[in-house]
Amino acid sequence: MECISVFDMLKIGVGPSSSHTLGPWRAAEQFLAEIRERNLIDNINRIKVDLYGSLSLTGKGHATDLAVMLGLSGADPEYIPVESIDVIITAIKNKKEIFLGNEIIIPFDFEKDIVFNKNFLPFHANGLTFTVYTDNEEYASTFYSIGGGFVVKEDSNSSKENTKIMRSFPFPIEKADELLKYCQKEGKKISEIVLENEKSMRPEEEISHELMRIWNTMLECIYIGCHTEGTLPGGLNVRRRAYDMHKNLIGVLPYDNPQSWLETIRMTEVKFRQILKWVSCFALAVNEVNASLGRVVTAPTNGSAGVIPAVLMYYMVIENHEANEEHIKQFLMVAGEIGSIFKKGATISAAMGGCQAEIGVSSAMAAGALCEVMGGTPEQVLVAAEIAMEHHLGLTCDPIGGLVQIPCIERNTMGAIKAINAAELAMETDPKNAKVPLDKVVDTMWQTAKDMNNKYKETSEGGLAVAVNMSDC
Repeated sequence: MECISVFDMLKIGVGPSSSHTLGPWRAAEQFLAEIRERNLIDNINRIKVDLYGSLSLTGKGHATDLAVMLGLSGADPEYIPVESIDVIITAIKNKKEIFLGNEIIIPFDFEKDIVFNKNFLPFHANGLTFTVYTDNEEYASTFYSIGGGFVVKEDSNSSKENTKIMRSFPFPIEKADELLKYCQKEGKKISEIVLENEKSMRPEEEISHELMRIWNTMLECIYIGCHTEGTLPGGLNVRRRAYDMHKNLIGVLPYDNPQSWLETIRMTEVKFRQILKWVSCFALAVNEVNASLGRVVTAPTNGSAGVIPAVLMYYMVIENHEANEEHIKQFLMVAGEIGSIFKKGATISAAMGGCQAEIGVSSAMAAGALCEVMGGTPEQVLVAAEIAMEHHLGLTCDPIGGLVQIPCIERNTMGAIKAINAAELAMETDPKNAKVPLDKVVDTMWQTAKDMNNKYKETSEGGLAVAVNMSDC
């Protein structure tokens, strides 16, 4: 049984897309490891990258070409200073050479050596092939970015990502029903079951530290987004809205860092309209940072990265002013587990399932997590996740210009609001009266994904992507 950690579902990386930016970046890193193992890197005189399917159709808007170059340069998306990204890319383009793996400089013309092929490979919609050439041979390797920054090869045994399958959890979970049975048998919350699984892989102190590192990255991302004005890159001329919205909401209250800012928000007016605006502001902030190649937490994807931080911030600054680190860790563990159930039973790739696989899953993750920290039972947590996804079924992915901006940024606000509503409905629900179990909605989502026309699956060939032209903007 596949054992997916919370830290697989919540990855720190760079925007704008987990499957089109982070995934190809990680694929490039894995390819570097392959050519090192084969002792090829010192003799390489050329490298070519072929992008296929969705990676080709929306790759430029999602910075797939940039991600590949950064990955081949040896940069790590989790730790690279974001201000260094433009420096590295500009150097590659101007010099027409790349410092491969930080080991050897070889010629590289990004206009010729990155090839956008519109045809789809049969294994997955997001395929890319790296080919290196030496004086004596050429070596090629194909990877697939399957959503959420996960990367696999068609032969799963050769995939670094698939080594996770070899792990053994004390509470192996494939479906929501299995998770619920463990909770009932052990008398534990969902977060407590998740913690036991995580402890089988790493010390509890490390788990705590990494969860808080994820949260602090989320908080910093919201803070940056709320304090940055201007227009997003890419050509759509989308004006950032979080800055103005935040300015109107915060007024003249003082603060000087993200933590004091959080405390200051707790002192603001919290009528219904203000609550809606704050939650929307938090979600907008994250996804505006994401659209600008900023650092975000994939949750479970970059395109849906704003939902979980927005809902967690709602809990901390509006719902419970006494919220502490334990609540944060509890929230993130529940969210991660719900996301893993969707990944195992359906997909978190918009190229495979449309936006229901991104915003829908993130909303379900946030709804379930919020329900538990508000005191919901494990049964109610699963009801909350089911409600959130049920009302995202069939949501298409139709980014204008292939950019993660319209309608993607606003959809995060909708997903966050729906998550809060779903949690509240679940808290008022006797699970015995629930008609649709979470596993059924996961199955339905996957069937819907398979039935959905490909032009509505992150290809920019349908929906708003064709109804609105770049020239209209």
